[in-house]
Amino acid sequence: MAAAWAVADSLVPLYPLYALLFADTGLSQAEISALFAVWSLTALVAEVPTGALADRWSRRGALVLASLLEAAGFVLWTALPSLASFAAGFVLWGIGGALASGSAEALIYEGLTDPAGYTRVSGRLDAARLVAQVPTAFAATALFALGGYALVGWASVGTCLVAAALAARFPEAPRRPDGDAAAEVRSFARTLWSGAVEALRRPGLRVVVLAAAVLGGIDGVEEYWPLMAGDWGVPAAAVPVATLAIPLAGAVGAALADRAGRLPARWLLALLVVAAAALWTAALWAHPAALAAVAVFYGLYCAVLVVAEARLQDRITGPHRATITSVAGLGVELASLPVFAAWALGGAGAIALLVLAVVPVVAVGLRVR
Repeated sequence: MAAAWAVADSLVPLYPLYALLFADTGLSQAEISALFAVWSLTALVAEVPTGALADRWSRRGALVLASLLEAAGFVLWTALPSLASFAAGFVLWGIGGALASGSAEALIYEGLTDPAGYTRVSGRLDAARLVAQVPTAFAATALFALGGYALVGWASVGTCLVAAALAARFPEAPRRPDGDAAAEVRSFARTLWSGAVEALRRPGLRVVVLAAAVLGGIDGVEEYWPLMAGDWGVPAAAVPVATLAIPLAGAVGAALADRAGRLPARWLLALLVVAAAALWTAALWAHPAALAAVAVFYGLYCAVLVVAEARLQDRITGPHRATITSVAGLGVELASLPVFAAWALGGAGAIALLVLAVVPVVAVGLRVR
C-alpha cells in the first residue's frame, strides 16, 4: 500500500514542467524564486501545527487532505495561469505538503514489525518515488504535445485525486476523542507543545533533527532541474526526458541507503563532499551533458539524506512522532530558503557551496546513536 501511494503521489505530469510553465507565462527568474519562497514559507508556518494535528486527529486523514489541497492548487494553475494564481496554488500545496510531512513517516515507521528495517523501507519508497518520475516525464512530454500545459494540468489534478484515494486505505489505529470541542483543542495544544519541546530540548534528538533539516533543505535544488536543462541548451519539449537521469540516480542512491547507513560517518560525509564537487563541475560545464554530473550529485546526496532521516526516526520515542518529524520539516523549509536565494544569485555553483556548508552540521548528527 505504501509503495502504491508513493508512486501515485509522484506521478504528477506537472512536476517536470511547472517551472517552465511559470517561465512561459512571462515570469522572471526572480519571480519564480519568489514563488518557491512562498511555497516554503507557507509550509514553514503550517509544518508543526499540521504535524500535531496528524498526531491528535489522523495521520491517514492528513495524507488524504494533503493530496486534495495539491489538486486544488493545480486547478488554479491550469484554469487561471498568472503570478497570483501560482502563488495561491503554492499556498495550498504548501499546507498540503505540511500535512503529509511527518504523517507518512510516522504511519510507515510505526507500522513496521521491525523498526530496524526502516532505512531499507524508506530508501525503497524514496526510490519508488524517484523512479516514478520516468513515466511521469514521458507522460508530461506526450500530454504537452497533445494539449499543452492545460492538458498536463488537468491530468495532474486527476493523479492527485488517485493519491488521495490510496492514502485513504492506509491502516491506522483509531484515535480516542477527548470529549467536547474545548477538550479537543486543549489536547491538540498539548500535543503541539510537547512534541516541539521534545524535538528542541532533548540533546540527542535535537542534533539529529537539525542535521536532517539542513540536509533536507538542499533538496529544494530539484525545483531547478528543468531550468538548469533549459539554460544549458536543452529544448523545452525535451526537458522532461533529458533530466530523467537525475531522479534515476537519486533512486539508486536511495535504494542503496541501507548499505550506506552501515558505513562510518566519515565515509558518508565524504560522499556528500563528492556530491558537491559534482554539482560544482556541472555548473562550470553548463552543457547538456553536464546533467550527468548533476545526476552523480543527486544519487550521492539521496543516499546520505535517507540515512539522516532514518537516524531521526530511530531517535524518536513516544506518541509525538509526526509532530517531531514536522519540526524537522520546519527546519527543511527554513533551510530551503538559502537554496532559492543561492540559485537567484549564483545558480548551481552557489548551491554546491551550500552543500559543503552543511557538512559540519551533518557530521555531528550522523555520529549520534
